[in-house]
Amino acid sequence: MLSKTKTQYAVKVMGEMFPDARPSLRAASPFQYLVSVMLSAQATDISVNKVTPQLFKHFPTAIEMAAATETAIQQDIHSIGLYRNKAKHIKATSQALLVNFAGVVPSNRQDLMSLPGVGRKTADVVLADAFAEPAFAVDTHVERVTKRLHMVPQKASVLEVEQLMMQKLPKEKWITAHHRMIYFGRYQCLARAPKCTTCPLLSVCLAGQQRLAKAK
Repeated sequence: MLSKTKTQYAVKVMGEMFPDARPSLRAASPFQYLVSVMLSAQATDISVNKVTPQLFKHFPTAIEMAAATETAIQQDIHSIGLYRNKAKHIKATSQALLVNFAGVVPSNRQDLMSLPGVGRKTADVVLADAFAEPAFAVDTHVERVTKRLHMVPQKASVLEVEQLMMQKLPKEKWITAHHRMIYFGRYQCLARAPKCTTCPLLSVCLAGQQRLAKAK
């Protein structure tokens, strides 16, 4: 498993590869960002950004979203996977925000996770990107990259990945490391066809070295 020093080195290299790594979801408020993250589950950020302008034009705050019918919400997000279930959760979350938090998105994990359809990953992303609160969200890209680079054990759960990475990285680097790993996973260490031959981290990547050895 990569040491703390080599893990931090790998994240530094990812930053050099993708200096502009940043959130790609577009939103004008913490509420809109929360909804966008909820929509992004099993969907691309690009697809989410295509539907949210219309959605937020119709329902810009928790007040309007809570009052909307699920059918009206579905009409704006129908091109997104699982749109019926997502519409249900978005409406329920908006109602919960009004009842429990005066319509304001909370800035702590426990309260965020009390909202319908909001799990730990969604809460961490909102904390980091909407409130700049130190958090290390683990999505499919982050889990794949950390395991391929042996930053964490191969059988580590998502929660274990999060906890181990927070131990290995300085707190002030958690948010930037998350975004760098997403970009690295999207454009370099792809799920089905990782670009091992051109990867600047090949020297510290056992999985990449083994993949290339098998290809010979």
